[in-house]
Parts: sequence; structure tokens; C-alpha cells
Amino acid sequence: MYPKKVKIIEVGPRDGLQNEKGQIALADKVALVENLADAGLNIVESGSFVSPKWVPQMADSSEVFAAISRKAGVTYSALTPNLKGFEAALAAKADEVAIFGAASESFTQKNINCSISESLERFAPVMQAAQANNIPVRGYVSCVLGCPYEGEISADKVAEVSDRLLQMGCYEISLGDTIGVGTPVKTAHMLDTVSRMVPKTQLAVHFHDTYGQALANILIALQQGISVVDSAVAGIGGCPYAKGASGNVATEDVVYMLQGMGIETGIDLNKLIQAGEQITAKLGRSTNSKVAKALSE
Repeated sequence: MYPKKVKIIEVGPRDGLQNEKGQIALADKVALVENLADAGLNIVESGSFVSPKWVPQMADSSEVFAAISRKAGVTYSALTPNLKGFEAALAAKADEVAIFGAASESFTQKNINCSISESLERFAPVMQAAQANNIPVRGYVSCVLGCPYEGEISADKVAEVSDRLLQMGCYEISLGDTIGVGTPVKTAHMLDTVSRMVPKTQLAVHFHDTYGQALANILIALQQGISVVDSAVAGIGGCPYAKGASGNVATEDVVYMLQGMGIETGIDLNKLIQAGEQITAKLGRSTNSKVAKALSE
């Protein structure tokens, strides 16, 4: 019923840190990436090549990639919104890149001032350049279970955008509950609908824990045979649309649940907790991981 093994994509150094307000030292970002790889995470999203005007926290991504001691067998990936970003990621020797669309027209208009269709067309040159350089591309779909501007999102729309990204050449589509409003029944319906167009072997889930629903939704995904989960160490990264809300689900909590289910992750939970404690100490606050809190008391 459940997958024997689950691949965890660690998004803390990118999706987690990009929402942090205070300045984070380059050395602390590098240490975080290295600690996560040391804990057994095989894919670490290590930076984002976006305009520093929009995401100042990611302005030093090139320096992060240059400074990390790379571990054999670990993929160091980066988010690239356009060709300029892709070229910067290539120069920084990123192993893999990610592009992102959304299932909400309003979200896309507010974020990047164009329609969903236009936003996806903008990725064509990125896909061509990635193929020419043999760089795998992962696709993100935002707002799959709700949008801060238009509320409920049609599962058919999520399936359509996911299929477009797949047809463009993305090897995997990560379905993101950006504002964390999804609940298990809605998640099941959305995954049912999307998996009619995109094989489950090419789907991943990315749940934010804004309303405390992330683990329940991940469980639904596992029951449906999806075996790739995105998460962020210590649950770092607030949700920009909900005041005071936590964003990403904590990797420690996901790993604890999977280990308790007898599902293999290849991750050392103690080392993972230490990595989370180290970065949250630098951020000047406590972890958002319930497991890390419980085990460190």
C-alpha cells in the first residue's frame, strides 16, 4: 500500500531561507547545505537565480554554489525563473534546475504579470538550454489546493498545468500547496485528477503546514503511491500570505513519520535535527519542527 522508499527533496536552503527577513551570512548558508547532505539528503535545493530585487535573500546563490564542499551522490539544485537565471545556475555548476508555474490565473498575474499560458511559454528557452546542456529540469506548480486571491482551485487546472510542464520536458512535477489550506479529502481528489494526466512516478508533493495539515496530506499522497516529498529542515520559511503562519513542513517531522511507518529515507534523523538547530540558532529563533522540539527536550 505504501512505497518502500521515499525520496525527500530538501528545500530549506532555498524555499526556506528566501522568506527569512534578516540577513543570513554566506557561511551559514553553506554550512546548512553541507549539514543536510551529511545527514543523508540526496537532493538539496541550494539556491535560486532570481532577481535580487525580488528575492534579496538569494542574491548570493552563486557564492553558495562556489563555496559548498560537494558530496558524491548528492544533487545540488537551483530555481531558475528565466534564461538569465538558467545561465547563472549553469555557471555555478548546479546539477539540476527547477522552473515554476501556478494553477491560479490571479496568482500568476499578481506574481509575474501574465497569464498561466504566457508564464509557461517563457520557460521554453530555459528547457531548450537545459536539454542542450544535459541538465534535468523539475517543474513546480503553485497553489494546487487554494490561492490567496481566488480561493478554491480546480483540480483540472492543476492537471492541465502539470501536463504542460511534463510535455515541455520536466522529469518530475512537484505539486505545491503554497498557502497550506489543503485537507486530506481535497488532496486525494486533486492527486486523483492530476495522476490521470501525469504518471504518479513523475509526481512529487510540496505541502506547507500553515494550518497544520501537511503530514495528513503527505500521508494521502503516500497512500496514492507518490514517493517524492519536498520539505524544509526545521520548517524554515514562513508563508508570505498568512501573517504569523509557518510555511514549509519540517523535514524532521516527515522523516520521523516515514521511519515510524517502516519507509526507508536514508536520512539520519539526529544529524538532521542538529542541522535544523544550527540554522535556527543563526536565525535567532526556535525550530518549527515538533519532532526536533520533542527530542531535544
